[in-house]
Amino acid sequence: MVYLDNYSFADKTALVRVDFNVPLKEENGNFKITDDTRLKAALPTLKKILNDGGKIVLMSHLGRPKNQAEYEQEGKGENKYSLKHIVEYLKQHLDTEVKFVEDITSEKSFEESKTLKKGEVLLLENVRFYKAETKTSNENHTEFAKNLAHYGDVYVNDAFGTAHRKHASTATVAEFFDKKDRVCGYVMQQELENAKKVLGNPERPFVAIMGGAKISDKIMVIEKLLDKVDALIIGGGMSYTFFKAEGGKIGSSLVEEDKLTLASELLKKAKEKNVKIYLPKDSLAADKFDNNANTKLVDNTEIPDGFMGLDIGKEAQEEFANVLKNAKTIMWNGPMGVFEMSSFAQGTQKIAETVVEATKNGAYSLIGGGDSAAAINQMNAGDKVSYVSTGGGALLEYLEGKELPGVTALEG
Repeated sequence: MVYLDNYSFADKTALVRVDFNVPLKEENGNFKITDDTRLKAALPTLKKILNDGGKIVLMSHLGRPKNQAEYEQEGKGENKYSLKHIVEYLKQHLDTEVKFVEDITSEKSFEESKTLKKGEVLLLENVRFYKAETKTSNENHTEFAKNLAHYGDVYVNDAFGTAHRKHASTATVAEFFDKKDRVCGYVMQQELENAKKVLGNPERPFVAIMGGAKISDKIMVIEKLLDKVDALIIGGGMSYTFFKAEGGKIGSSLVEEDKLTLASELLKKAKEKNVKIYLPKDSLAADKFDNNANTKLVDNTEIPDGFMGLDIGKEAQEEFANVLKNAKTIMWNGPMGVFEMSSFAQGTQKIAETVVEATKNGAYSLIGGGDSAAAINQMNAGDKVSYVSTGGGALLEYLEGKELPGVTALEG
């Protein structure tokens, strides 16, 4: 694989796939960026190219635009998903001219890219405004990728968060560049290096924390981790499926009825592999899914009817914290409860604080994107852990051992 530091971009136009899928908030007709984590992550790659004397054409997706067939015209989409809202941020942080084109496939846009001067940037409109971007079965998919390739002399992929998607801009476009001109950006490189730290020969004890709503979302990675970790902490909504599988009463807590047998099998496998699984002993349960609901601390095998577990309880918080304090390697993916509601955020916050403390004491900590990254960033602790992944889904698939098309395309 060709890495950024080993490539000179002097007098070249780099077509860079970035992950600018950032949250936007509308205020008086204007859209403001509410979390610039992914934008900040991409800046070092872009500055390296510009400092080399190169030019940049940027492409990204933003959100999940509605079914493309519903658009009156191909390439047109809803204003809230337009990348034009990112232009001013890029101008400010790159300190250069940033041009924007709406129609990616027009001859006029191609010409615009040819007139770029050294140190200038051209941002393309949301690639997902074109159905050929995401539909590999679409007859125009390869042609769309080929058109994108016309924008650059060299292709750089720095969008790890979409590396698990075989889309035109993340994988197929690479086919139209020589192998020596397919370059791995800094974000992509860091993501792969940090994932390999937990997959390779991690310092022990190695403790993984898995949270979130469903076992079905995490089953493959949990099975993979059973061959790697010394202990596995399970929290969040998925834990109640385990408790019901073991005969516990979980009230109206979230449960995957079709995964009860699977949950029991996972517990059995863990025992066979001598991996200690920690399930939360208690929960903060509520009588409705509401921040202002009536709550009570309950044993997780005796949740009364009409109550649902929405956060791990005090006992669970203390036990999990004690396990993590002794860890030398930590991988965390998924919250311990409905942390978006302040009444049920304490468990997730406690885990975040303990991971930060363990890191300070010498542990390596990988935060697996998504809600875990949001929880760490809410605490302004992103710089107090070893690495915060920008790609939750992509990281999980990589940890599962799946091929990531965006990575494979760079390897040629």
